Amino acid sequence: MTTPAAIATTAATFLGMEFVAWFMHRFVLHGPLWFLHRSHHVRHPHRFERNDFFFLFYGSLSALLIVYGSPTKDWRFWVGVGIAVYGTLYFFVHDVLIHGRLRFWRKSRNPYLRALNMAHKMHHKATTRHGSEEFGLLWVSPKYFTLALRQPAPTRTLRPRTVSSQEKEGGQ
Repeated sequence: MTTPAAIATTAATFLGMEFVAWFMHRFVLHGPLWFLHRSHHVRHPHRFERNDFFFLFYGSLSALLIVYGSPTKDWRFWVGVGIAVYGTLYFFVHDVLIHGRLRFWRKSRNPYLRALNMAHKMHHKATTRHGSEEFGLLWVSPKYFTLALRQPAPTRTLRPRTVSSQEKEGGQ
C-alpha cells in the first residue's frame, strides 16, 4: 500500500469511528447492552465499570487487524491503526478529561473541549437508557459551542505548596 493510501485509510477509519461510536452508543449501548453501559451512567464507588468491557472489544479488534495486516502492511494494518488512534483519543478525552479517571488533565480553556464536556454532561443527565442526547465523542452540537464561548473559561489557581513533616524535620 502506498503512503498516501495508508494515510487515507487510517484517516477514513478514524473519522468513520466517530459514526460507529455514535451508532453503537445510541442504538446498542442504550439498547440491548444497557445492562453493561448502565454502570457508566450511575455513581458508584468502584474504580472500574462494566462499561469498560467495551474497550476490550475495540482494543482486541484493533490489535487483531494490526497483527494480521503487519506482514504486508495491507489495509487491515492501517484500519487497525485508525481504530487505535481513535481509541487513544477517546481514552484521553472521555475518560481523562471529561470523567477525570486520571487526575492529570482536569479542565481546559479550549472552547471545543469545553463544548465536548458540556455535551457529555448533558448526556449523563439521564440515568436510564432513554432521554439522553449527544451520543458521539468528537462531534458536538453547535449549541454547546455557543455556550462554551459565552461562559468564561476556568481560571487556574495555584494552591500553595504544603511542606511535609519530613521536610520540616530535615530543615529543607
